[in-house]
Amino acid sequence: MIKALIITYYWPPAGGSGVQRWLKFVKYLRDFGIEPIVFTVDNPSYAICDESLKNEIPKGVEVLRQPIWEPNDLFSFLGSKNKGVSAGFLNPNPSVAGKIMQYIRANYFIPDARKFWIQPSVKRLKTYVQEHHVDLLISTGPPHSVHLIAKALKEASKLPWIADFRDPWTDIDYFHQLPLTVASKKRHFQLEKAVVQTADAVLVVGKTMQETYQKLNKNTHVIYNGFDTTPEFTAEAVLDLKFSLTHIGLMNNDRNHAILWEAISELCQESKEFENDFTLNLIGKIAPEVRTSIKAHGLEAQVTITNYVPHEQVLEFQKKSQVLLLSVNNVPSAKGILTGKIFEYLNAHRPIIALAPREGDLAAILRDCKAGVCVGFTEKERLKKTLLDFYKDYKKKVLVSTAQDIEQFHRKNLTKSLSKIICTLVQATTK
Repeated sequence: MIKALIITYYWPPAGGSGVQRWLKFVKYLRDFGIEPIVFTVDNPSYAICDESLKNEIPKGVEVLRQPIWEPNDLFSFLGSKNKGVSAGFLNPNPSVAGKIMQYIRANYFIPDARKFWIQPSVKRLKTYVQEHHVDLLISTGPPHSVHLIAKALKEASKLPWIADFRDPWTDIDYFHQLPLTVASKKRHFQLEKAVVQTADAVLVVGKTMQETYQKLNKNTHVIYNGFDTTPEFTAEAVLDLKFSLTHIGLMNNDRNHAILWEAISELCQESKEFENDFTLNLIGKIAPEVRTSIKAHGLEAQVTITNYVPHEQVLEFQKKSQVLLLSVNNVPSAKGILTGKIFEYLNAHRPIIALAPREGDLAAILRDCKAGVCVGFTEKERLKKTLLDFYKDYKKKVLVSTAQDIEQFHRKNLTKSLSKIICTLVQATTK
């Protein structure tokens, strides 16, 4: 059996989207003759924890843990008391002290605040691969410090290496917001180039990312995020009685689209019946600007905000919502943003509205699967019409999903694709 050493910062009890991709790969790798070995942190600073995810780790999987020192106390500028909060919540109007901290974070912790994990991890893993049989290395970022661990280990061990990018490095949605010096930007691009070119294969989550990284490494593959199924999830759902629109996940200021609040507000003003029937559920962390928009448009009665809930409960919210909402960051890299939530939405079998570029990766999947409607960031009238059309079907009790060909995104099928890449690299090395 092939043994793959997977280097990841996010691992249960980490919650949120970052942990899902490789937790699910690990769940199914043995079905394709690959034994996973997980290397992760011993004392992590996770913004979100979900103890229930521990139950999804296959029995007997070896998990190696290495302590880490993280300078989280320096990063209060992130706008939350929670350690390790996503950079998606960078404070747009920081205090003088906040500006100083942002500058330090951006320019003295490259590639990220987990840089202090690199050297001790390399030392630990060099010893491990000398004493244990390992066929292949895999690193998954962000944080991109994990790629530097794998790069050093590959150079020392000559093992084949797959670098997996759940998000792009310099094309990440908030990169343009960071107060980086010219020298710091140059360093990020240098490190990214070195990682992508040194890796034997690169994995990305969308076609736009693939086009970018193929310029540096022709052996770049799209392995989408996906959905998983459990006996509990396949049970029949009872839909919300109200005309519910549900957004699940982080909603920062870049996802706070004016047309959403304007469209809902105008529809409520134009129809008392719609106003009484409609509810918007926001499940997850919400930026202060979002709350301000809700209040400014007088929608407090129509909006319910729920903080993070365990993943199994998230699935239930998806299944019972009348319509599901995806909001993509309005940033220069928006066309390539393909949030993992889309695949769980597909599996929920409910109609989807996405606020995203109509020529982007997300729009292409919605179109190909006939799963919903993509609305551009400024297309308020299109959004109003879409909501109204779904509402009319809701009133007629005929609001259903028309999604098709979604099994390609099942986690087991995606793991099968991954396993082929792994086997090809290992076979090439052993020849």
